[in-house]
Amino acid sequence: MLDDDQRYRAVHSRDPRFDGVFYTAVRTTGIYCRPSCPARTPQRENTRFYPTAAAAQEAGYRACKRCRPDLAPGSPEWNGRADLVGRAMRLIQDGAVDRTGVDGLAHGLGYSTRQLRRLLTTEVGAGPVALARSERAQTARILTETTDMPLTDVAFAAGFGSVRQFNETMQAIHGHSPTQLRERSRARPWADGVPGTIALRLPYREPIDLDAMLGFLGDRAVDGVEAHDGHIYRRVLRLPGGPGTAELSPGPDGPYVLCRLRLTDPADLTAAVQRCRRMLDLDADPAAVAEPLGEDPLLGGVVRRHRGIRSPGHVDPAELAIRAVLGQQVSVKAARTLAGRLAARFGEPLPDGLADGTGLTRAFPSPETLAEADPADLGLTLSRGRALVGLADAIATGGVDLGPGADRESTERDLLRLYGIGPWTAGYIRMRGMADPDVFLSGDLGVRLGLEGLGAPRSPGEAAALAHRWSPWRSYTTHLLWASLSDGEPAEPTDTGSRG
Repeated sequence: MLDDDQRYRAVHSRDPRFDGVFYTAVRTTGIYCRPSCPARTPQRENTRFYPTAAAAQEAGYRACKRCRPDLAPGSPEWNGRADLVGRAMRLIQDGAVDRTGVDGLAHGLGYSTRQLRRLLTTEVGAGPVALARSERAQTARILTETTDMPLTDVAFAAGFGSVRQFNETMQAIHGHSPTQLRERSRARPWADGVPGTIALRLPYREPIDLDAMLGFLGDRAVDGVEAHDGHIYRRVLRLPGGPGTAELSPGPDGPYVLCRLRLTDPADLTAAVQRCRRMLDLDADPAAVAEPLGEDPLLGGVVRRHRGIRSPGHVDPAELAIRAVLGQQVSVKAARTLAGRLAARFGEPLPDGLADGTGLTRAFPSPETLAEADPADLGLTLSRGRALVGLADAIATGGVDLGPGADRESTERDLLRLYGIGPWTAGYIRMRGMADPDVFLSGDLGVRLGLEGLGAPRSPGEAAALAHRWSPWRSYTTHLLWASLSDGEPAEPTDTGSRG
């Protein structure tokens, strides 16, 4: 945890690593900024610090027009925290308040509205309404700047209750009216104005090995659901308002991912953006991960050879869970083939026009659909078919919670109670489906081979004991060990191992 003197030193040095970790506000100007803002450093006595943009907004500050703090990467804290505040922040970022209200958010977390409001205000400086308002304003800004939607439609798609509320909020937070924001956006070449497409930039902290991460996803791409041409990764999104598609590629002129979305319902923009960010682990702090792992005598060389490695998540935890069962004790290529057959047979075709020219044709089958399937009629072994259908039924009926607000420990216990779900499968779901940064797959064959290549013990028990020293970044260690397989003699990277 940083104290205010450390935060001020970060501001004075304009250190971009802290963008999104905290926000700095200047009492004399009424403006809040990211720490790396190029403007003149304010006097210490006039500077205030806030853990979230919403907290700065609640204190009466508006966003700097020069450094655009709304475009800063998210804080890595919320993904790493397993407590109530971390779970609540992930749900709010996913748009839960707009879908269920604050009462629904609190009920889903098992707390009273009053308790939730008190805890959030104490920890992050703003309650759930203010935090959702900040997310809503950012959604509205993206829709205003990158689409030709009428501004009235933008207001309601972003979740505002009235056009007046929309105008007042945008003026207060961004310092411009919606009309002014739209006029200023005309000179954004990356917002290419393709009809039906929302174009935006997803910022991250450098360094990042984006090509490796997109390649990791591409190697596992399911025909019709995903596509990867070596540069652009595309996939179908299952969202609350209907299916959508995402196209992700490296930004040509800055530390950001270029993201193009097509949505059935523009109100799903917040959820779509956050799910893409989680899939690419864009809120990670690579320096915080690399520093302790890089000093480790076993891993240091691997860290230096794979600078900016991330721990990719997934846009749909239920899909990832089903695919984890399909991947038990088979190669990546075989698991991809099985998932493609399942998608072709049970997947829901995309509406006309949603994915024209992308190679995407259908959404991955929903848990509800697969829960009704006959385990003997899936083209799998009977035992694996039973495991898949049982898992789908547990997800569909709420017996297993994989949502952004789920308690990860509780979810893992629930998974392990299911037929055919063992430690590898539960751990893989937790690592990628739930974006947990601290999971080590000690029984995974690729992990064991990676450890052996470094001269370390490869038995699951010894590997698990060794990995304790790499906490809280054991998911990154898992990916580093997979990546290390390509460093020496050619070896096929594989996730196969104790998967059941």
